[in-house]
Amino acid sequence: MAARRLSSFLLFHSLSRSAASSFTSEENKILKRNIQRFSTAAAAEEPIAPPVEINYTKLLINGQFVDSASGKTFPTLDPRTGEVIADVAEGDTEDINRAVSAARKAFDEGPWPRMTPYERSRIMLRFADLVGKHNDHIAALEAWDNGKTYEQAAKAEIPMLVRLFRYYAGWTDKIHGLTVPADGPHHVQTLHEPIGVVGQIIPWNFPLLMFAWKVGPALACGNTIVLKSAEQTPLTALYVANLFQEAGLPPGVLNVVSGYGPTAGAALASHMDVDKLAFTGSTETGKTVLGLAAQSNLKPVTLELGGKSPFIVCEDADITRAVELAHFALFFNQGQCCCAGSRTFVHERVYDEFLQKSKARAMKRVVGDPFKKGVEQGPQIDSEQFEKILGYIKSGKESSATLECGGGRFGSRGYYVQPTVFSNVEDDMLIAKEEIFGPVQSILKFKDQNEVIRRANASKYGLAAGVFTKNINTANTFARALRVGTVWINCFDVFDAAIPFGGYKLSGTGREKGIYSLQNYLQVKAVVTSLNNPAWL
Repeated sequence: MAARRLSSFLLFHSLSRSAASSFTSEENKILKRNIQRFSTAAAAEEPIAPPVEINYTKLLINGQFVDSASGKTFPTLDPRTGEVIADVAEGDTEDINRAVSAARKAFDEGPWPRMTPYERSRIMLRFADLVGKHNDHIAALEAWDNGKTYEQAAKAEIPMLVRLFRYYAGWTDKIHGLTVPADGPHHVQTLHEPIGVVGQIIPWNFPLLMFAWKVGPALACGNTIVLKSAEQTPLTALYVANLFQEAGLPPGVLNVVSGYGPTAGAALASHMDVDKLAFTGSTETGKTVLGLAAQSNLKPVTLELGGKSPFIVCEDADITRAVELAHFALFFNQGQCCCAGSRTFVHERVYDEFLQKSKARAMKRVVGDPFKKGVEQGPQIDSEQFEKILGYIKSGKESSATLECGGGRFGSRGYYVQPTVFSNVEDDMLIAKEEIFGPVQSILKFKDQNEVIRRANASKYGLAAGVFTKNINTANTFARALRVGTVWINCFDVFDAAIPFGGYKLSGTGREKGIYSLQNYLQVKAVVTSLNNPAWL
């Protein structure tokens, strides 16, 4: 239900600004001038100050907020302006060692793995209630530190976090083994046991949802955790981790270390006393993390990595609806989604109509301060991502692709990028091959079903795909043929707590959410007992 609310809210938010069916070239020029005039004025206004305090900036280790061992801090920035929000304790190898030691003691000697599943469930449910109680404060922190709109955080993402923890709280007493028939006089059973100390590294694009995707199943299975937040967005993980302490989570069960990947992240991935590692981030960093884990103690690793997801618009599609859904699939969260529909394949018979409506929709997109009502797109996360996106846009301009709208900086301060649309995009262009992670839509043309399946699959990634068609046979064909972890038919970005998510190929290994996520945090033990009186068998 929560995922339906998430999808419905975001789709309604997009549909409320549906594009006009077509514009003349002169009307396009006038519309573009008006939007650019509004955009520049909106971006130049003073940002709204979020009405929240920064309560937690230290590391959470063994139930206490503490300074880093080195005493160092690093700034976390407001992407609306580039100014410092707060200075946060910078964890490194020594802090990871302290956190892992606390988690190990909590697992080996503490109450959490030994609690009844019902008691674990009650603590997780209390935490979910506390998050709901602090919804607005947490949403303001998330929007401030990340740049996503406050409306998106408050009405969609925080409620989804609550739903996810309630979902996993419901799993605690449903994790059990099997009895197994065996040849001979033996009773055989399997035990599903927590794997131990879990290291988790989360990204900056959805800090709280990724927190939930990883922490929820790990706790439900009885593990203890050391979590490293992204250095760009450390504030909300610390805030909600404190709510877990308030809910009654024993010390050392959840430890949060803020810091950088090459120091804190590498130390966690290579730590000999970490039994399991989960990482979400770029494919290149995922390769590094996997290598560090393999070189240390061969700990199992789950990876949720990059994507270049196809969004396929068939010739029978309702074009107005398809345009709105494709727009949402690409531009949602400033385009900073691993599964963004960033290769928009459109059948040649409807290509021109789709292009004109997509261009008009992108030009109507409201960009500005994420704390203002009606704003659809806030700033990118930081200057590095901002420059990377502009570099890809430059590459598109220098290729034979056609820039339809956007293509540059939005406003004069902060990390805002204009909603950008390219047409006449070819498969071998960088904007069609590489993950941009920004508000840049590439629209490609195709002739028939077999061709677009081949082209959609000709990518090193395989995270997700969208298909827009009225024909059930066409939908079923695409669902089977596309080599991706999720296929959305006539929808996109539906993230129910029970729906597994993960990728093929270089998009990662393993699945998160749903029953499949529990497998990441359990190990199976076989127990074989000899029967003294085989005559009764």
